[in-house]
Amino acid sequence: MSLLLAENLSYSYSKNVSPAISKVSVTVEPGTLTALVGPNGAGKSTLLRILQGQCVPDNGQITIDGEKLIRQRSQVALMPQRSSMNWKFPITVEKLVSLGQIKYSKSKSSSPFQIKALLANPNAWINKCCELEATMQRVGIANIANRRLDSLSGGQQQRALLAKTLMSPAKIFLLDEPCAALDPPAKEDFLKIVRQLADAGLSLMVSSHDWGTSLNSYDQVIVLDKAVLASGSPDSIKDKLEDINISSIEDNNCCD
Repeated sequence: MSLLLAENLSYSYSKNVSPAISKVSVTVEPGTLTALVGPNGAGKSTLLRILQGQCVPDNGQITIDGEKLIRQRSQVALMPQRSSMNWKFPITVEKLVSLGQIKYSKSKSSSPFQIKALLANPNAWINKCCELEATMQRVGIANIANRRLDSLSGGQQQRALLAKTLMSPAKIFLLDEPCAALDPPAKEDFLKIVRQLADAGLSLMVSSHDWGTSLNSYDQVIVLDKAVLASGSPDSIKDKLEDINISSIEDNNCCD
């Protein structure tokens, strides 16, 4: 299990614009489920990209178990927004999920699939297939493994994306708007899955611009609007929000 600690992060996309985030500090404890909520344009996606190492902050630092993020980046995986994917691409669910292995199979001495190593150790083929099957079972999509992407519902697409992300060796998972445009049953199912993953020891941060009673399912809630407005347990956040203007945060359910 890994502890992520980010301190005083600030980031601007250019020198002539106001910061996308300013003096943001967050902690993601091992085996916890964190909600990152705020209005559109609050900097949630920017923060997630910084925490995963895709963007370098102008100020501040990020550590994983006390070591700088650059040395521990493999411990953090980012699940992108569903809208960023081309769901008409002609591959199956199983093929999409298996792509999650490729990035982490590369080395200077072998091909992306490490063909020589796998031929030398036939059991490795079995292990990879078992890992793929287990991951799809974990998120409830093993029964649609042979379905094409363009035949999936929104909830199934999100599960497939989550499974692909889980194929990485990371222990900390950042999910960008996974509940966007999902109907209430699909949102509820998705939340149950991420709750189970956290209970199994993984650390997850889930972003949303929605606000709802289902935040009670999270261990920690962070309210972001370029800066951290409040953070703490769901109950403590509700008390703090009475003194914060959250009119821009819609009273819709997040994963509920």
